Amino acid sequence: MSDVRYPFTAVVGMTDLRLGLLLNAVSPAVGGVLVRGEKGTAKSTMVRALAGLLPSIATVDDCRFSCDPAAPDPQCPDGPHASSGSSERPSQLVELPVGVAEDRIVGSLDLERALAEGVKAYEPGLLAKAHRGVLYIDEVNLLQDHVVDLLLDAAAMGRSYVEREGVSVRHAARFLLVGTMNPEEGELRPQLLDRFGLTVEIAATRDPAERAEVVRRRLAYDADPAGFAARFAGEERALAERITAARELLPKVELTDVALRQITAVCAAFEVDGLRADIVMARTAVALAAWDGRTEVLEEDVRKAAQLALPHRRRRNPFDAPGLDEEQLDRTLEEHAQPEDSPEDSPGTDGDGDGDDPDGDGPGPGDGGPGPDGGGAPEPESGPQAPEAAASDAAAPDLPEQQPVPAQHPAPARESAPVAAGDPYRTRLFAVRGTGHGAQGRRSPAETDSGYTVRARRPQGALSRLHLTATLQAAAPHQVARGRAGAALVLRKDDFREQVRKGRESNLVLFVVDASGSMAARQRMTAVKGAVLSLLMDAYQRRDKIGMITFRGAGAELALPPTSSVEVGAARLESLPTGGRTPLAAGLLRAHEVLRIERLRDPARRPLVVVVTDGRATGGRDALAQSRRAAGLFAAQGVASVVLDCESGPVRLGLARTLAGHLGGTAVTLDELRAEGVASLVRDSRDNRATTMRKAA
Repeated sequence: MSDVRYPFTAVVGMTDLRLGLLLNAVSPAVGGVLVRGEKGTAKSTMVRALAGLLPSIATVDDCRFSCDPAAPDPQCPDGPHASSGSSERPSQLVELPVGVAEDRIVGSLDLERALAEGVKAYEPGLLAKAHRGVLYIDEVNLLQDHVVDLLLDAAAMGRSYVEREGVSVRHAARFLLVGTMNPEEGELRPQLLDRFGLTVEIAATRDPAERAEVVRRRLAYDADPAGFAARFAGEERALAERITAARELLPKVELTDVALRQITAVCAAFEVDGLRADIVMARTAVALAAWDGRTEVLEEDVRKAAQLALPHRRRRNPFDAPGLDEEQLDRTLEEHAQPEDSPEDSPGTDGDGDGDDPDGDGPGPGDGGPGPDGGGAPEPESGPQAPEAAASDAAAPDLPEQQPVPAQHPAPARESAPVAAGDPYRTRLFAVRGTGHGAQGRRSPAETDSGYTVRARRPQGALSRLHLTATLQAAAPHQVARGRAGAALVLRKDDFREQVRKGRESNLVLFVVDASGSMAARQRMTAVKGAVLSLLMDAYQRRDKIGMITFRGAGAELALPPTSSVEVGAARLESLPTGGRTPLAAGLLRAHEVLRIERLRDPARRPLVVVVTDGRATGGRDALAQSRRAAGLFAAQGVASVVLDCESGPVRLGLARTLAGHLGGTAVTLDELRAEGVASLVRDSRDNRATTMRKAA
């Protein structure tokens, strides 16, 4: 790979991404930018190219924390710097790997030397290296939540803290934060989204001419990186000079009262939480004015700032896509475009202050009124299902269950159109029994890096979580034999103990959904989809991976391979058709195979299987017996499972509960999914099964 970076100005299109990055280069106080987009859209290329445009920085010689010689950090671990020399170097781009550990980010403190020798032996991390430069996080949505929290806290405060058993080190950490992500691979929590100043949605161009130019430039760069970069050297130099000029102009830009009122009015109109959006919009609008060489913020700056700073703050649940209503934005800006004491601000006036309609009649069609040709009243937004359609759906009778088709005369299954899911609701917790060691989350008990301390043990690798009491207890009996003479303890490597903490882990929640004709009654399927949607939201909140298998007709289909993107799962559920026979055994066998493969990929992540069915099995000889034998495979391996019993009507066969017994899990009805006793039902069922197995042994 060539050391010559692809030129920033050579990237085709990507106007919003280009602007978002440049605004952060002008004013890092904007708070960074999150780049959301599909794979292969030059996200990483543009971020890496940006670092080459940033001005060089002056640093104190021999300072590992890049202190500015004009204003050195008084708390710098390498300080004081009163008599140190200085030199200039380019701004650094620091890339954060996906699997990075917390100690690598904030730095590591040698606790053994700190306790035994009383010295702070500190090795700086990536945050120290990124100070006064760019910190780039590729696939930020795949990082652990506590790691993202740590990064965003440092970016917001401009300082990194390392705390280990009362020994602390702190240093400056101000950087331009850029994160990229592909939403198909999972979403960030709304709280973390809000911490990014700006967000930009990008997608590959569909224009053949632009795509051809992208390919042409990339091939030219691969053939001769230095020559290709030389072609754009002039544009790169001009852009770098413009960034420097905008930085110098930034303190002189005036945020007028009108612009500030527009900013706060827009944030209030879009009902964003908190005041961070107002502050970010103000900083972004000021940076936009400086970038355009102006000293006053205009309405166009406020509009663009809103388009960059608000879309990701408008989300109300995990399944909402980021977005902004442009008409509402323009309307709000127009309403607050005049000073507060201006007569034009008074309602019911025509600008002359008399409040009369010059023609003596009110607004009508063509005058912006609510008539058929007027534009004054916006048309109501159309949701996934109009009220009339919802009413007709509610009144529609249940469709009769389809009869099995004889094997010797196979016919295609009748397929019902997908129906909308019911409203999601909060479900009870379903957890995997035992204590796991998987990725941190909020579902099942596990040994994790965070949580409460349950015991101490000898360190496994580098000591990071010192158990002080256990360490002192291990060292105390040997102090006389070691010749202790002063107040300091005589510690050896074998004395140190680390904490074992118990928290919660995330799991793989695999949905096995019956989409056969027996589930095709419109009212029933709406309720079932609403229940699954609720469980999907619960999986999102608990940081789980999810997968979805559907079975109907002739077999089972892996509708959604295990992923962290709950949004994709919700979309697949919404478009799920129904109809045909009920190959329950095929669905269970497909789920068993998926778990086998996932166990090889991620052995520490424990599965939870959620079977959504009424328990019927049709199609093929001994279909019911085959499904029960398939369920026995899960019971033999101790896989945690829950059956969501979708059977309805006055006469119930109880097939779902029988299936749950063969799975070694429990059955829960749609009504019980909301009930307070669901968690206790699951635990009691598993405890009873464990007791039965012990007695049998």
